Amino acid sequence: MRILVIGSGGREHALVWKIAQSKLVDKIFCAPGNAGIAGLAECIDIKSEDIIGLLEFARKEKIDLTVVGPEAPLSAGIVDEFIKVGLKIFGPNKAASRMEASKVFSKQIMAKYKVPTADFMVFDNPEEAKKHIDKIDAPCVVKADGLAAGKGVVVARTKDEAKQAVVSMMEQKIFGDAGNRVIVEECLQGQEVSILVITDSKEVINLASAQDHKRVNENDQGPNTGGMGSYSPTPVVTKELVKEILEKIIYRTIDGLAKEGIDYRGVLYAGVMLTNDGPKTLEFNVRFGDPETQCILPRLKSDLVEVMLAASEQKLKRIKNLNWDNRACVCVVCASGGYPGEFNKGKEIFGLDEASKIKDTVVFHAGTKFENNKIVTNGGRVLGITGLGSTIKEAIDNTYRVVGKIKFEGMHYRQDIGWRALD
Repeated sequence: MRILVIGSGGREHALVWKIAQSKLVDKIFCAPGNAGIAGLAECIDIKSEDIIGLLEFARKEKIDLTVVGPEAPLSAGIVDEFIKVGLKIFGPNKAASRMEASKVFSKQIMAKYKVPTADFMVFDNPEEAKKHIDKIDAPCVVKADGLAAGKGVVVARTKDEAKQAVVSMMEQKIFGDAGNRVIVEECLQGQEVSILVITDSKEVINLASAQDHKRVNENDQGPNTGGMGSYSPTPVVTKELVKEILEKIIYRTIDGLAKEGIDYRGVLYAGVMLTNDGPKTLEFNVRFGDPETQCILPRLKSDLVEVMLAASEQKLKRIKNLNWDNRACVCVVCASGGYPGEFNKGKEIFGLDEASKIKDTVVFHAGTKFENNKIVTNGGRVLGITGLGSTIKEAIDNTYRVVGKIKFEGMHYRQDIGWRALD
């Protein structure tokens, strides 16, 4: 098979790395890819949002399966366009992708089909949103309706912080049209876990549990990021809890979408808060998580290509179950100084060759590129250092051993990834 992976981040490097292990695969392309992906796939200079360019490439190169990494091309309808011309593609269509592209739509689906979530109100007028904030208790959460690169959620500790979030999103338009509407919701308390499943709209196969660290600094302090690290499995997620989450959140959502006439094929990722009242949905994503993918896929022993192909063909029933490595896996993100705010690019990365020699670890590239025969930084999240271990503690130690080999100017990383699991 000839596979095309769309995207350029750490998630896409992990996908390419896993796809390269499949006996079904002869050739992998990645558009646009990065410096790490280039070691496993032929990188093509086509942006992930260039649907026409990607479609033409897939037809010309006789691609057997396209795998979409980021949310933007999914919400723009890339799946619909590929299916129109008979090309196989893994990911939800445009209508289904609204589960991430519009938090309002997602919340409305949850409310209609009794999927447990935080109480919420939707606003398209900033003054009305501020009046509502004055009437409710803090802390509360303010969310931009549309896509905001994982940064459109503000957990406001005070009413003033919440109102400032409304001003930033709705009046100052820091996320553009994504902030035309906002959701103001109750702030759920508990541990947040990531539950990812692959579905063909009828069958569901759940992946290993994971937990993401979203705050930029240790002890979960500072602003939210796209994710500073992750680990799998999550000790707090028992078999009984997985069953409850699948029944109350995942199945209800997929069945609800089907009742709305929406065929959901691909990954459905639920951010779930484990509250005293049971698991509640924070939000849905319509693709593999980042950096959760980097700690989940190294544990997967089954052929991922078989599973994605079956889901795209609505034949997931033929996949009986997935085999997993019993070891734990930890991913630590090395970010550019200043991230998630302004940061510089083009800083040379040192130590990659030495790091690649350490057993049971993988360095996934996120924001990297080649420049003058050197690998340099090219994004906020630069690398995802991943390590396996017989225990979470061993996986953490193995991962940070590799982190210690890597250097670039301004490099920043959290030193406490996995702390909840140790507790």
